Amino acid sequence: MKLLRRLDDHGSLLLCGLGLAVVGLAVGPAGALPQTGGNNGNGGNNGGVTTPQNQLRAPLPAIATSDSNGQMIAVTGIDLTGSSVLYLVDTQNRQIAIYQANGGSDSTQGVKLIGARRIDLDLKLYGFNDKSEYSFEELEKRFDQAKGGAANPVR
Repeated sequence: MKLLRRLDDHGSLLLCGLGLAVVGLAVGPAGALPQTGGNNGNGGNNGGVTTPQNQLRAPLPAIATSDSNGQMIAVTGIDLTGSSVLYLVDTQNRQIAIYQANGGSDSTQGVKLIGARRIDLDLKLYGFNDKSEYSFEELEKRFDQAKGGAANPVR
């Protein structure tokens, strides 16, 4: 089980990059138009009352791409401000860098380094800000009990 806890292979970094791509894609639906015609007990009509659920909002772009080679993972997307964002993960040096690019007039164009850090120790964490029902240690304990024929297998 100790080998499962260590995330020292390149596959885990690729998984991290794909996770960033999923986060980028998840940002888009937050600004999407709300669905209409739901059952609110009034046949989808709320009597003309405007509520946050039925106010129309302009959709945010939800474009994200990713690519990788043997050394780098690149994930692009658009943040909530409409700026382009680039996440670069160096899988050999275990570092991440995040850049924001802005377009427009000459005075507003540019690329800005948002943040960078080494992530090798981050990848060794069992959990951080984890709101899961079970911690890693609890799940590991339950799986070990299930393998041993314990009465409380994982549900």
